Amino acid sequence: MSDRRIRIGMMSFAHMHAYSYAVCLQQMPDVEIAGIWHEDAAQGEALAREFAVPFISDVERFLDAGLDGVIICSANAHHRRDVERAAGRVRAILCEKPIAATLEDGRAIIERCRQTDTRLQIAFPVRFHPVFEQLKRLLDSGAAGRILAAECTNHGSMPGGWFVDRALSGGGAVIDHTVHVVDLLRWFWGAEVQEVYAEIGDSLLHPDLGIDDSGMLSFALANGVYATLDTSWSRPAAYPTWGDVKIEAIGDGGVLYADMSRQHISVSSQQSGKTQWRDWGGNMDLGLMRDFVAMVRQGHEPSITGEDGLAALEVALAAYRSAERGEPVRLPLTG
Repeated sequence: MSDRRIRIGMMSFAHMHAYSYAVCLQQMPDVEIAGIWHEDAAQGEALAREFAVPFISDVERFLDAGLDGVIICSANAHHRRDVERAAGRVRAILCEKPIAATLEDGRAIIERCRQTDTRLQIAFPVRFHPVFEQLKRLLDSGAAGRILAAECTNHGSMPGGWFVDRALSGGGAVIDHTVHVVDLLRWFWGAEVQEVYAEIGDSLLHPDLGIDDSGMLSFALANGVYATLDTSWSRPAAYPTWGDVKIEAIGDGGVLYADMSRQHISVSSQQSGKTQWRDWGGNMDLGLMRDFVAMVRQGHEPSITGEDGLAALEVALAAYRSAERGEPVRLPLTG
């Protein structure tokens, strides 16, 4: 298998990350996008023309196209449906985060892949950003001593569409952004979140949105680290980039600060109508694609497992429960 090109299928472009993943795949000489399936046929055909690859309107024919793996970027509530369609038909699946909209669906996804011997990886590309790769190296080296606390942010623009339809998304800004940061914290220290307290604002920044667009979360991790997360859809359309991810880790020997958006140049253009930040650092989505393709090619276990995705989802859902009850919530969730 190492001597031939890897055939990847793009299964839905409902999540905007799919566009970046497809661009990255086409930069890799040993990979081809063998087909696109998308729920909306007209949009799917347009996407296929843009990427110069086949559009396959029938999902069964798509999965019978000799694919080595698929990348699923459908709405959160459709992840289980699409994983269950693909599992056993391809060697490996990369599923967009969060793993699902509910714990029940997340567990079903993991079990289906286990039963069919399908490798399941969850799309947490922030692990592959050079800023956070370096932060992990510094944390592992003990550069700041014993870490006592971490202050985190994940702010973005309000995406609209199915993201603000609770039946399809499972929640708003809190589920959208919390899973990224929780995955980083678990990756840094290999420690689970034990308790969550959250205050969440529905339509606080966007009147009549009908779903949460902001939240302040506090976590207690099993290793004694106390972390906070300020998350929101607070960035306006005029903002130079989609948002940010920042982590300040405070230790008894120093402080480490990481800002994903600091590796950029500012480009002012009449064509775009605003000043934009263009990354000059590493491409985290390309890192994720290379990692997924290596798993497909070499057959090793995923670097980011379904269980990782489920753990991050559980923290986000615990935050909603905490905000509803007005009190801290212990993990694992029950009921």
